[in-house]
This record gives sequence, C-alpha cells and structure tokens, in this order.
Amino acid sequence: MTDQLQQARHWIDGEWAAPQEPGSPSTNPATGETIGSWTAGGRAEAEAAVQAAARAFETSGWRDDPMLRATALHHLADAYEARTGDLIDTLCLENGKLRGEAGYEVHFIPRALRFAAGLALQDFGRVSGTRPGQQSMSIRQPVGVAGIITPWNSPAYLSVRSLAPALAAGCAAVVKMPAQAAQTARVMAEILASVDDLPRGLVNIFIESGSEGASHLVGSPLVPVISYTGSTAVGRIILADAAASLKRVSAELGGKTPHLVFADADFDAALETVVASCTVFAGQFCMTGSRVLVQEEIADRFLDALAERLGRIRPGPAADPDSQIGPMIDKASVARVDELVEDALAAGAKALVRGGPATDPALTGGAFYRPTLLEVSDTSLPVVQQEVFGPVQVAQRFRTEDEAVELANATEYGLSACVWSRDADRPLRVARRLHAGLISVNSWANLAVEMEEGGWKASGLGRLGGVASLDDFTEYKQITQNYA
Repeated sequence: MTDQLQQARHWIDGEWAAPQEPGSPSTNPATGETIGSWTAGGRAEAEAAVQAAARAFETSGWRDDPMLRATALHHLADAYEARTGDLIDTLCLENGKLRGEAGYEVHFIPRALRFAAGLALQDFGRVSGTRPGQQSMSIRQPVGVAGIITPWNSPAYLSVRSLAPALAAGCAAVVKMPAQAAQTARVMAEILASVDDLPRGLVNIFIESGSEGASHLVGSPLVPVISYTGSTAVGRIILADAAASLKRVSAELGGKTPHLVFADADFDAALETVVASCTVFAGQFCMTGSRVLVQEEIADRFLDALAERLGRIRPGPAADPDSQIGPMIDKASVARVDELVEDALAAGAKALVRGGPATDPALTGGAFYRPTLLEVSDTSLPVVQQEVFGPVQVAQRFRTEDEAVELANATEYGLSACVWSRDADRPLRVARRLHAGLISVNSWANLAVEMEEGGWKASGLGRLGGVASLDDFTEYKQITQNYA
C-alpha cells in the first residue's frame, strides 16, 4: 500500500523530476478516494524530454547496434515480468479494471517487447546491380525521436505497443502519459530505470492533464514521428498540426465495432462474447462491441437473451471478486454517456435494457454505469454513429448478407468487426467486404502483437504490431556506388 500513496513524477534524462508540493491527486474511480499524487507537467517537461531523447539518439550507440537493442528489449521484458503484480494492482486501483482485465492488459507487454527484440535483429534492405559497374543499396534507418501520446484506458500496454517497435527500430522516445494513469506511469518509469542497457535519456516519460506537452511533441522539429492512440477528434487535430511540418503520424483512433450475428451462428457462443464485448473495461475500449447486428430469423430470441444477460450484470470494484463490470474512469464520463443514451431515447431508440449510473449505496461513491441496450432502426442516430466509450450497445436487425455488410460499413469508423456464422464460406466472404482493419470470426478483438493492427477510414493511419510496426519509425535511404 505504500507505493500507492507515492507521488508519481516525470522520468526525464535518467532522473526523477523534483517532487511537487502539493501534488495533484490520483483517485480510485471505484470509490473516489485519493490513492496518491502526481507532478503536473506541460511544455517545459516535454521540451526537456525531447532534448534528452535527441541527445541520446545522437550520442549513444543505440541506433547503430541492433544486438544492443535486442538485448535491452529482452531485459526490459524481464523487468516488466518481475513487476507484473505491481502493474496489475495499480491498474485495478487507478484505472478501475477488474483483476482479470488488468492481467489481460499486462500480459501483452513482455510479449510485445520480445517480439520487438526479434525485429531489431531482422533489419533488411535491398541490393541491386542497377547497371554494369554500379551497385545500389536501399537501407532502413531510424528516424530519430518518437513522440508517443498514450490514452488512459489501457495505458501500460498501449504505451509499450508504440515504444517497443520504436526502440527496435533504433529510435529514442518521449512518452506522454495522461494524468488519469499517473501511478501507472510511475511504475513504468521505475521499470525503465531498472534496465541498465537503456542509454540515459533514451526513453523519457512525462505526465500531464492538458495538451501543452503533447502539442510540443507534435510541433517540435526534433520529433519526426508521432505515435498516437486515442479519439478520432483529437487525432484530427494532431494530423492537422503535424501537416505544417509534414511530420509523420501513426494514429489508432476510435471505433464502432459491429457484431454481425447470422441465423446460423453458434447462439450461445455469440451471446456470451457479445455480452463481454460490452462490459470489458466498462466499455472504455476502442474495440468495444457497441453495435449488434442480428439476422431477422433469430433477432427476437437473441435480443431477449442479450437483454436478460446485460440486465443482471453486477457492477463492483476490482477488490470484489464477484464484480462483473468495473467503474468508468470518472463521474464526468458517466454523465456524458448517460446524456448520449437520453438523447437516443428522445430520438426514437427503444430501451431493451435501460442501465445508467449505479444507485446501490455501496457504489455511489464511484463512477459505475450499468450496461444499456438500445434497439434502433435509424442508422443516422448519433448513438449509432459516434463512439460512446461506455457500456452501451445498439442493436439493429438485418435480413440479408448484403444488408448486414451495408449496415456494418455505415459509419466513419473502421477499426474492427466480428462475423458470427457456422457457414464454411460466409465469414471469409463477409470479412473481405467489411471496412475494418481487424476482423474476428466467431470471436471478438483477437489481438496479437505478432500481426499488424490498425484502422481503416476514421479509425486511424499506420499499423502497430507485426513486421509493419517498424515502418513508422524508419526511413529508407538509397546508396549508389560506382565500383568499375
């Protein structure tokens, strides 16, 4: 419990920032209680971090030594594994995740780092004899300092998801952590500080509640690439600002994941997963299954069963092993989501389950929201088109495969989608027609760090995971030599 009450500080140029008195409070969203404090940062901290990272990139051997990078990434994975329990405890306390959800997030981190360690040793280019007496080489080199802007909903893994390939490519990094994840940032910085292979200043972490520091990363000429995970609205601002300097931006943005449940689906398996896709992380997940498209033949039965299951979901804190959905990040988010639901009902949506803020006296101190299920016929409603980022599902019926695909594609988002059918051919046929970067067949959110992940349309640019994860952090260079 002592660590939970510590002050989270910036980690810049291999040193902790001076403690701030008094620090800003970190709170537990399940209770509203203060669990620690954090040092507020902004432009000055971002600028110092960028200078440190640029110096480390230029003066250390990191960018030129793939074996050093691979070894350090393996050691960093070891260090994360050694602190698994601390990270899980911190995510439960600060982020509101249930223990299983926090464990799911944390388990990806060593896996991503070890995969990146392998990529560091698989650098490749091309050599060609372009004409007699002449040889041309195409090589890849690290671009420099990577600015990583992390969201609060899965802060530990989503930081590493960008950091791991950046380091594997040979880049230095500055990571901006949100204030809602300040204690997670503290644990992550402690882990970084414990790995001797990382040159001083190579990785820096600062914490802020606003956007001054993040804006400095986007505007700095010393930061040639931004890796951003977050909302589409903020992503558009970052892309517009980065355009002035033609800065490269990799962005995984919002989503509106549809489940396409065909009449021949495994009913029970689909039902169980559709429920989980609404409640995991309290719906605060870019791949939350927020749209449920059900074929007419089974729609009544499926939606009745879904409503019954969602209606008896038990909210509670991570400390209670019987909890089935944790809190949202804060009460302002609860109010925002409930207002969207009220607007949808006023616009004609039908409440199959009207959840809302938890009224149990034991939970009113926290940011709990009971799941809501709405049925609509108008795809243009904001609750269908906008990312709710809470435990709210919208159901629609379809008759044919073509109609299902049309409905699924009828939003600006294209991050993920799920196809439920026991037909041998339909899932692949439908998957090829869906406008989304990750398609799960008879499943949901099949994340794998070894495969490319990212969105279509307004759900983002670039890819993280897989071999392509290096692309945003490297630049090609052609070298031609006459040797005749």
